[in-house]
Amino acid sequence: MHAKGSRRRVIVVTDGDRVAARALAIAARRTGCSFVAQSRGNPTRLSGVELVRWIEQAPRDPVIVMLDDNGDPAEAAGESALRVIHAHPSVEVAAILAVASRTDGVRGTPVDFSVDRTGRRVDRAVDKEGREIDSYLIAGDTVDALRGMDVPLIVGIGDIGKMNGLDAPARGAPVTTSAVEWVLMELAWRAGRRHLQPADGPPTTRQRPRHTMG
Repeated sequence: MHAKGSRRRVIVVTDGDRVAARALAIAARRTGCSFVAQSRGNPTRLSGVELVRWIEQAPRDPVIVMLDDNGDPAEAAGESALRVIHAHPSVEVAAILAVASRTDGVRGTPVDFSVDRTGRRVDRAVDKEGREIDSYLIAGDTVDALRGMDVPLIVGIGDIGKMNGLDAPARGAPVTTSAVEWVLMELAWRAGRRHLQPADGPPTTRQRPRHTMG
């Protein structure tokens, strides 16, 4: 349950389509998070202020919120909403799931780690199909909006709910669920709850700088 008066901890997901929303709803239910279903939209339909209202009504933290620019290279609805949410005094953006896509003309954003198509944690970025690539920069529709923001944790993932059927909602969205679990584990690890180690090894112990790319 959420403690009244405290800031709401949010996991932002840079995707907004219907299939991704179904996968995230499943992942939220399986991991004990809240999910703002009203944040679905391709591009984002609600303003940042409207999304903050829905976040504040969520029953528990962390709250998963979707944001999507639908490939618009200019500052579109998803990026504008992200800036409002990030700056709002009642919200803490604890982590971002940066979703890969085939998008031209983007610079990409560095990840702390990624979750591949098998649900495994990998050091580098992944592509749309969830395969690890030879780069730490993830490219996607809304991903460049993260540049210049003070975000403590950015985790890469392939196309949520898809990845050639490996993350299908009908299969329980296993990749998305694993990604949310990895995010929660990393946040717990960084907060000092070192006993919460995944079976195949603890999260990174490296102290990475917060993301403040210009």
